Amino acid sequence: MVVPLDEREWPVRISVVRLGGHSYRVVRAARPPRFAGLYEGRLGAQFCLDKDSAVTFAMAWGLAARSPYTIVFLPVRAAAAADACDWGRPLDLVLLHHRLAFPPSRWKQVRARLGAGTPHTVRLPRGAWPRRPVADHWRTRHREFRDHLWWEIAADTLVVTGSREAFELAAEQVRELAEDCPAHRVQAPDSHCCAEIEMGAARSFTGLRRPYAQLHVQYCR
Repeated sequence: MVVPLDEREWPVRISVVRLGGHSYRVVRAARPPRFAGLYEGRLGAQFCLDKDSAVTFAMAWGLAARSPYTIVFLPVRAAAAADACDWGRPLDLVLLHHRLAFPPSRWKQVRARLGAGTPHTVRLPRGAWPRRPVADHWRTRHREFRDHLWWEIAADTLVVTGSREAFELAAEQVRELAEDCPAHRVQAPDSHCCAEIEMGAARSFTGLRRPYAQLHVQYCR
């Protein structure tokens, strides 16, 4: 039986990094997922998970939506590189609220100063993964809609930035990966369980506009 996300405790480490007059609070998984791989692809990013890493991803997603002044870090690059998978360049993942106004170009310096961090436990309410009405998702297709997730790749890391609204529009898909997909996989081991998270365009460090992309999160184990 799968434990619901709101009944789970997520062990993390918290670091406070001071850089250039700014102070950044970084929360990262205390135990990086062993079986998780995030890869840069032609149309975005491919994230391969198992049951445990799906829970870690869901907890990170819920925290990023509800904690506007926290950088949420999933160090999964080493696990992806160890897999020797030919799916693209291995990446880490950073999720953060746009209110922080964090430039991805600073991530390399922040990561280098994390240290061991302080152990902590995160527990989130059920509301961290809300089920949104269909009408809300249709709104995202309108030209005037602005609450997209935005992305950048910096220092071998996919940095995803958005408002609480942007994260919550994808939250139901993320919750289903952690809570519903394990049962589907037991009943039909070859079934395809995934979340297709749309990300808006990004601006590269050269100033060139990069196209809209997708974070495709899939059970691979």
